[in-house]
Amino acid sequence: MFRTAIILALPLIVAGATSSIAQQQPSFSLALPLDCELGETCFIQQYFDHDPSKGVRDYRGGSMSYDGHNGVDLRVPSLAAQQRGVSVIAAAPGVVKAVRDGIADVNVHQIGVDKIAGRECGNGVLIEHSGGWETLYCHMANGSILVHTGDRVETGAPLGLVGLSGNTEFPHLHFSVGCNDIIVDPFDADASACGATHSLWSQAAADALAYHSPAVINFGFADETLSLADIETGRTDAMAPTADSPALVAYVRAIGLRAKDVQSFTIKGPNGEVIAHSEAPPLDSNMAERFMYVGQRKAAAGWPRGVYEADFEIRREGTTALSRHFSFELQ
Repeated sequence: MFRTAIILALPLIVAGATSSIAQQQPSFSLALPLDCELGETCFIQQYFDHDPSKGVRDYRGGSMSYDGHNGVDLRVPSLAAQQRGVSVIAAAPGVVKAVRDGIADVNVHQIGVDKIAGRECGNGVLIEHSGGWETLYCHMANGSILVHTGDRVETGAPLGLVGLSGNTEFPHLHFSVGCNDIIVDPFDADASACGATHSLWSQAAADALAYHSPAVINFGFADETLSLADIETGRTDAMAPTADSPALVAYVRAIGLRAKDVQSFTIKGPNGEVIAHSEAPPLDSNMAERFMYVGQRKAAAGWPRGVYEADFEIRREGTTALSRHFSFELQ
C-alpha cells in the first residue's frame, strides 16, 4: 500500500510558532477544502488514523488510513485531472500564518524521501483561526499558491491548486486540523481544550463527505489492454472502442479495499450475452487501491453495434460492498 506520510505536526512550516489569536471558545466548523464534487471529481483516499499502536483504524473502525496518518487525504482521480487544475480553498475564515511554495511536483518515488526531508508537506498553506484552531493544506502545486503570510481569508477563498509536491505518490490535498498545537480528526475531533468532541464539518460538508469504503475513482471502456499510466495521463480519452477495435476492454480503479475482498468484473454485449468475465481471488491484505480490467479480442466479424454493459462488484464478508454499472453505445 502506498504511503503519503506528513512527518510534520501543526503548526507546520514555521517550527515552534505559537498562536497569536486570543483563546476563545467559538463554534468552529469546516467547509470542504477542495472545489470538487465528492465521489465524482475527488475522493477521500485516507482518513485520520485513530489506532495508537502499529495498527490502522479510521474513525468508522475501517482500514482507510495508514499508521500514524494525521489528516485527511482528498485525491483527484488522475494526474491529467490535477493538471487541468483543482482549486484548494479555505475551509474556514482566518489569517494565513505561513506559506511555502517552490517545491517541484514530482512523485516521491522518483526523487526519494531524502530529497524532501523537512519539506514533507511540499507546497502548503497554514491558516490560523479563532479559538486556537489551525488548518493545514499540503502537497499543493508548485507556483499555484495565491495567498501570503498575514492575508485575511474567508471560507471558500482560493488558496492554490492540488499538486504532487512533498512526500506523496499521487495528486491530492492532505488536510490537517489542529487545536492549540494538538492535531485532531475533523470527522471525530477530540480537542476538549477547544470545546470540540464531535465532527467539525459543516452540515453541507458532512453530507458531501459521507463515508465510503471502498469506492471507484476511474472506470470506462478502451479499445486495447491498458495500464494505470494510460489513466493517469488521460490517454483513455482517446481509447474508445470502435467496430474495428482489436479488443474491447472495461477497466476500473478502486480504492479502500480490505483483506479478503473479492472482485468480479463482467462485460455483456448488445444482446445481453457475457463476452468477458473475471473474478479475482480474495485479497491477501488491505489495499489502498486496485486496478482491474477485463476484455475480449475482436472476432473476425468485428464488434456488433449496440450497447455494451460492464458490471464491477466487490464482495466483503459475503455481501456486496460496492457495485458499479457502466455502459457505452457502439454506433
